[in-house]
Amino acid sequence: MANNPKIQVAIIDDHQLFRNGLKFIIENEDDMEVVIEASNGRQFLDFLKNLTPHVALMDINMPDMDGVITTKRALEICPDLHVLVLSMYSDVEYYNTMIDLGVKGFILKDIDNNELTDAIRKVHAGGNYFSQELLLKLIKNKPGEGVIDLTPREKEVLELICKGYSNLQISEELFISQRTVERHRSSLLFKTDSKNSISLVVFAIKNNLVKI
Repeated sequence: MANNPKIQVAIIDDHQLFRNGLKFIIENEDDMEVVIEASNGRQFLDFLKNLTPHVALMDINMPDMDGVITTKRALEICPDLHVLVLSMYSDVEYYNTMIDLGVKGFILKDIDNNELTDAIRKVHAGGNYFSQELLLKLIKNKPGEGVIDLTPREKEVLELICKGYSNLQISEELFISQRTVERHRSSLLFKTDSKNSISLVVFAIKNNLVKI
């Protein structure tokens, strides 16, 4: 157990029945456990004083303190926290703000069991995750930026980032070191003027640098 700890998950959502459903799905997985349940952001931040989960499933619209403010404060306290946003289609106005804050992905609230657990594992491993419907909606709301000159290797790395691969997974796929992967990732962020990997994914698909 010490060599293979479970993925510790926090659920932050103001609907008890929805939290119960997520918890049931997550705790049916051998490699996951729910360690925090919170009905609003303020409650979650109180929990963070004593416990830091690996992945936080974050609702956007909550009373008292919403998901945007909660995410900002939580990442200030725990920069390594992987935030996975629980989204409705109507939340599109918040997407760019959440991306800029450094969240690791977005999933729809009506996601199926397998996609939910796959998303948790991917962001925990250091990758990103986007529900396809949300990604398409986000791309439609973001203008293109023009031509970007990428090297063949940068294109390979970019395609794998867009598939949600972590640095380790990219290094194994391309037979290069993780340091080299990080150098290519940094170059891609610079060339596309992206703040983080999620904004890089949106940029790449919007500008036809990769296909989905």
